[in-house]
Amino acid sequence: MKVADAMTPRSALVTVSLPGSRNDALEYLQEGGFSSVPVIKTENGNEEFRGLVSREALIENPDEDQLALLLEEAPTTTEQATVAELASLMLRESARRVPVVDGRLEGIVTITDVIHAIANGDVSCETEVGGFAARHVNSVYAETPLPVAEREFYYADEPYGVVLDEEADPCGILTEVDIIEVAAVVEGEARTGDSMAGDDDDWKWESIKAVGNRYLPTRNVEIPAAPVREFMTEDVVTVTKRRTVQETAKLMIRNDIEQIPMFSGDELVGIVQDTHLLEALDEQQ
Repeated sequence: MKVADAMTPRSALVTVSLPGSRNDALEYLQEGGFSSVPVIKTENGNEEFRGLVSREALIENPDEDQLALLLEEAPTTTEQATVAELASLMLRESARRVPVVDGRLEGIVTITDVIHAIANGDVSCETEVGGFAARHVNSVYAETPLPVAEREFYYADEPYGVVLDEEADPCGILTEVDIIEVAAVVEGEARTGDSMAGDDDDWKWESIKAVGNRYLPTRNVEIPAAPVREFMTEDVVTVTKRRTVQETAKLMIRNDIEQIPMFSGDELVGIVQDTHLLEALDEQQ
């Protein structure tokens, strides 16, 4: 399968143009929930891809307003590259979104596009997933206040936590998306509700703050102080080590998730993330 068959084409993309300001990119990133936005420049009717502006760049350069100075180089691919070659590129460059460029910007292809291709059988990968799962599993106690769980995700550099009950048994899963969905975005001065972290609490975010690997460009974000169990998903999708990569990809697409706990009987033995499926696809080439 070619990248051209998996990508989002240029006609469906939102881009920002040079010259421009940080607000041009900020508005798109906030509303679209993406990690970066393609930047183009048009001269004499010709469009040229110049790079990406990421949320991280906006966070690290809060006083920089010129879009040109916020640009980052990005790995690119072409429409004729195979999805397997793309998977190798994503792993090598730690990239989840890759611009498709052939003289001009032709589209964007994401890790989810690759997972879709595996799930649909457009690229074959019948390898058992057990050999690629991570054995280290990030976990969080069910009674942990949500703001504390957010900090744990941040310091662990993981986008999820398998939730454990008082007996240390898995009882759910919490992801950074769950945290983002209940975070209260506050512009300027605002009163803090009883269920939110207070002004003197370490878990109140001032200025631009990160949630795991995602970023919320806002002046102030408050996270409910209720325990993790109130926000976790209790009905957890799981796999065994004998599941194939394609079967696992189907589960990820069907349930709109990026990681699946792996069990052996009743024992939690690992976690399968979408990047692990890319590793399997890359290894079989």
